[in-house]
Amino acid sequence: MITTNRSSCRTALLALACAVSLAFVAAPALQAADAPKAAADKAPALPVTTSIEKVTGGENGPFVLKVKNVSKDSLKVTAKVLLAVAFHADNKARNLPEHAIAAGQDYSIADLAAADKVVLTAAGFAPLEVAVPQK
Repeated sequence: MITTNRSSCRTALLALACAVSLAFVAAPALQAADAPKAAADKAPALPVTTSIEKVTGGENGPFVLKVKNVSKDSLKVTAKVLLAVAFHADNKARNLPEHAIAAGQDYSIADLAAADKVVLTAAGFAPLEVAVPQK
């Protein structure tokens, strides 16, 4: 009977040791997962201003996002439109190709619906997310 208690204690200690070792192994992995977010937090803001205009009529949808480059240099911006409403078989995002915006110039993204989100990215800058108002 004493051997059964020792065996139970050994099993419990082994399980405890495994749990503690997993905690030490998982901690660096969790910190590594937060690293891209921390790097994005340290990147400078994208030097643009944005405005959303409601469009009446035409084929350009109800909203247009205007992005103005306020920096002294040209920017190469990539846009991804996260659709608020998508059909089951369609993509839930629309990727736009890279577009160069000269200093002081505008870039328009059309065919936006209410509650869509546009994520603008450029090398060396933090991503910028712009939400289309619902009303």
